[in-house]
Amino acid sequence: MSRLTILIIFLLNIPFCYAEIIKKSSSGICHDTCSSFYSRTTNFEPFESLELCLNSGGKLPKHSSKNCNSTTEAPKDSYNRKYFGGWSDDDRDCQNTRMETLLDKSNSNNIEFASVKACRIISGVWVSPFTNATITKASLIDIDHIVPLKWAWERGANNWTIETREKFANDPNNLWAVEGSLNRSKGAKGINEWLPPENKCLYILEFDKIRALYNLHLLPTELDTYNAQLKACAH
Repeated sequence: MSRLTILIIFLLNIPFCYAEIIKKSSSGICHDTCSSFYSRTTNFEPFESLELCLNSGGKLPKHSSKNCNSTTEAPKDSYNRKYFGGWSDDDRDCQNTRMETLLDKSNSNNIEFASVKACRIISGVWVSPFTNATITKASLIDIDHIVPLKWAWERGANNWTIETREKFANDPNNLWAVEGSLNRSKGAKGINEWLPPENKCLYILEFDKIRALYNLHLLPTELDTYNAQLKACAH
């Protein structure tokens, strides 16, 4: 089902049994049903998951009446993007991890910011490692987790501390600036299920480097294919 169809159904208030819609407000806040502003947000871009909304440049609400943004309790068997926190701003320069990644990956010093405060980037020059295409509008870029958060959760991250999960989600070694459309088609798939159109071996080797760094274990059903891909790229 397309996002447009989901949005039309939602606006018509017709009951359906799909997962909750994430609403990205005009101010860039990603509201799920736990947000106290969810029902009041009527002008929004719909997303299928909180992760996709955040990767598109959205951010979590500062407060939630239901405390759903807390990462203190994470059920071992249930993935939720909030268990990995949002984009951080450790140096408090108003540029969060998304903006820092755009700055780091830019092929040009001619970066345009939305305001003199230089908190939000709106244009620059980026070459996507997924396609080798040049992108100049920041709004067209998603920050891809090379090793997806859900993939990691199902292979050991569910046992991590809060701090480790947040570190993993904001680790620059695990982040690429890529086309939003391709990042969304990738979703939470590993290299057994999805590879980019270009630079496949680079992606496979980077994926495995991050997996090994965080000691994420492979499922028995994917071992043979995964190792075969690594072997093919090692030559």
